[in-house]
Amino acid sequence: MKETKYIVDTTLRDGEQSPGIALRMEDKVKIAKMLDEIGVYEIEAGVPCVSQKESDSIQEIINNTKKSKISVWSRMNTADVKQSILCKPHILHIGTPVSYIQIYSKLKKNKAWVQKNVLDCVEIAKNNGIDVTVGLEDASRSDIGFILSLIKDLKKAGVDIIRIADTVGILTPSRTKEIIETIKAYSDIEIEMHIHNDLGMAVANSLVGAKAGASYIDCTLFGIGERTGNCNFYDFVHASESIYQFAMNKKQIRRIEDECYPLLKGAL
Repeated sequence: MKETKYIVDTTLRDGEQSPGIALRMEDKVKIAKMLDEIGVYEIEAGVPCVSQKESDSIQEIINNTKKSKISVWSRMNTADVKQSILCKPHILHIGTPVSYIQIYSKLKKNKAWVQKNVLDCVEIAKNNGIDVTVGLEDASRSDIGFILSLIKDLKKAGVDIIRIADTVGILTPSRTKEIIETIKAYSDIEIEMHIHNDLGMAVANSLVGAKAGASYIDCTLFGIGERTGNCNFYDFVHASESIYQFAMNKKQIRRIEDECYPLLKGAL
């Protein structure tokens, strides 16, 4: 029996950052319903703090889907977390900077500040009965020792899934394998891959991450997303369906792409 892997679709969050598209609420609901129908495990529906219109769209997506878990993205900020949970998502995803470039050079903070703030955010979400995943931003340029220390704290706080975010798209297959295998050697936390396609290796790196132990793979329709995009949903399933079990098949994904092309063609 083939091992099951789970698709996290971020077309409506990271994908919508592509230049050339602007989705209306009805467009987002339409896309989410199709992803829900083919069994996408999680749909990252948006960022509530962007606007009330964004929050309303997320609420409509929650109201019009049945099987998929609906997640929202939040900065590691307690005010943002409190606003995000008003949408009552199934999952709150907290983007957490972990590279020294982001912590010290960009934010002018330190590791202790990161550890305290992310745990404060997790506690707020947990106290409101919402599952939490934590995204380790710029993990590809981070100190693995700090990542392991943070994972240990997050596990104690009740977080079961962390996202390895190749924020600037510099991972290679060998480095991906090294990071995932190191985390799995020191922790039983579940891993989600979020890979950008700057080097043209988003699908390859996601596949290597899956083979190294990641159970959740972030994808977008047509591979759209920030800069050069994300892991292409169709291509990833096509490349790995011989070794992994998915809830959907290539034909179903292609059918959604055909129906969504008029909405997303500006990003292609």
